[in-house]
Amino acid sequence: MSDTDEERFDGLLLGLAQQHTGGIKDLLGTFFGFLRRKTDFFTGAEKGKAEKLVLDVLKEQQRLAKEAHPVDEPPAKVKAPPKPAKASVTTNIKKEPEICEITDEEAEKINHEENGHVETTLPTPARQEQIPPVPESKEESEATKSDEEDADAKGKIKPNLGNGGDLPNYKWTQTLNDAEIRIPTNVAFTIRSKDVVFDAQSKHLKVGLKGHPPIIDGELFNKIKPEDSFWTIEDKKNIVVHLEKQNRMEWWTRIVLTDPEINTKKVQPENSKLSDLDTETRGMVEKMMYDQRQKELGLPTSEDQKKQDILKKFMEQHPEMDFSKAKIS
Repeated sequence: MSDTDEERFDGLLLGLAQQHTGGIKDLLGTFFGFLRRKTDFFTGAEKGKAEKLVLDVLKEQQRLAKEAHPVDEPPAKVKAPPKPAKASVTTNIKKEPEICEITDEEAEKINHEENGHVETTLPTPARQEQIPPVPESKEESEATKSDEEDADAKGKIKPNLGNGGDLPNYKWTQTLNDAEIRIPTNVAFTIRSKDVVFDAQSKHLKVGLKGHPPIIDGELFNKIKPEDSFWTIEDKKNIVVHLEKQNRMEWWTRIVLTDPEINTKKVQPENSKLSDLDTETRGMVEKMMYDQRQKELGLPTSEDQKKQDILKKFMEQHPEMDFSKAKIS
């Protein structure tokens, strides 16, 4: 499956995920519940086939995830087998050698003594009891997590209320779809369209006034759609720039790469709007929401209503038949 095919349901799935406050487990429960109620996935196949299918899909996605984000694992430490010590002969009766586990230091000592032709009898090393690790308390675990977050946020600024940043020369906000930049010109005259310098390319942005150094001039954090990006003048002294993102599934940490980064873990996303979805996806979501409300009220869902309409139409066409005991399933 291509990346485009995989991403075509991202909007729908993102909306569903945001409605499941219980996390991944609740989301998977909803999905498998749909298969249980509306399909024969669990009952129509051979025993064990449903589990195998789910595991096959899971393993394939794990493989793709590892290929996209490879993790270098350290090579396993191989312990060299120690050389046995020479047995000391004290009587004519041959004593069976004892096998015991020794450390690397003891093995090195044996090799040194063998090279110097010194014979000795090693005592059996005492077994060292392993002390189980003491589990972290809840407070220690939370403190560790807080330290990790602080380390990741080091050098980054807290996002403003618009999930962007307040910089000395301009302020910017963003959604998953676009970014908006508000630039005060700080000049004594009223600016007009002919005074503005604006050049938006796929990965570069330049904004300023003619005869003055550019206010923004650098490589963008990520690609935009230049044909859908534009600027306006506000209050005859501010330039407002609208940038349409190409990737509509990520938060930007900055506008241009020379700017300080914001901490995207502190971003507060807005709830997805139905108006942001395409017609087909929006219809599916609205139908699911309607059916959910009907079930909560104990009323028939859209599928139940459809079956009732079909039965009603059939009854009208066949008045001679008795439908008093008919049940809709």
